[in-house]
Amino acid sequence: MMPRSVLAVLAALLMSVLPATAQPVTILALGDSLTAGLGLDQTQAFPARLEAALKAKGIDARLINAGVSGDTAAQGAARLEWSLTDEVDAVILELGANDALRGLDPAQAGAALKDIVGKLRAKGLPVLVAGMRSPPNLGPDYAKSFEAIYGQFAGQDGVILYPFFLAGVAAEPKLNQPDGIHPSAEGVEVIVARILPEVEALIAMAKK
Repeated sequence: MMPRSVLAVLAALLMSVLPATAQPVTILALGDSLTAGLGLDQTQAFPARLEAALKAKGIDARLINAGVSGDTAAQGAARLEWSLTDEVDAVILELGANDALRGLDPAQAGAALKDIVGKLRAKGLPVLVAGMRSPPNLGPDYAKSFEAIYGQFAGQDGVILYPFFLAGVAAEPKLNQPDGIHPSAEGVEVIVARILPEVEALIAMAKK
């Protein structure tokens, strides 16, 4: 029988040549009710369905649902630090819808989103910014100013811009709950299918 000291050395050498067990990419989904899944079972919420879609493609990823219904961009910024944990590898940022619904100054939301993205990039975390559009009743001038707050992230290093989170779902009655604002379970599936390529790009960034 080999001495235990020799076995320990052999074990250490073996571990040094074996590939490390791959860890899942952990993505924090920081957002409002659209992320939280208001009106849906948690298994039907955007983060859960996105995680399932990634796993179906053989991508080992874990989504953390950090959506809080009613949050403005500023409120999301205020809870950023305690939402982040050491395990987070990347972030999907979905905020601003409540700012528009309340007709708040777009500059306020823009500054909050810039602050969030800046802090995440300072930590080396890639970010997928999910844009939003303002309600049509607020007029073209407000819409132009509001939508421009997301445009500031176009082309930024380590940042992916997905222009409109509700693309293909907004104003489609069959894909929304009775309030006409929050996606139904079917609507969430459409969102996931559309945003999936950008999420895959985000994961590729996180693995670099």
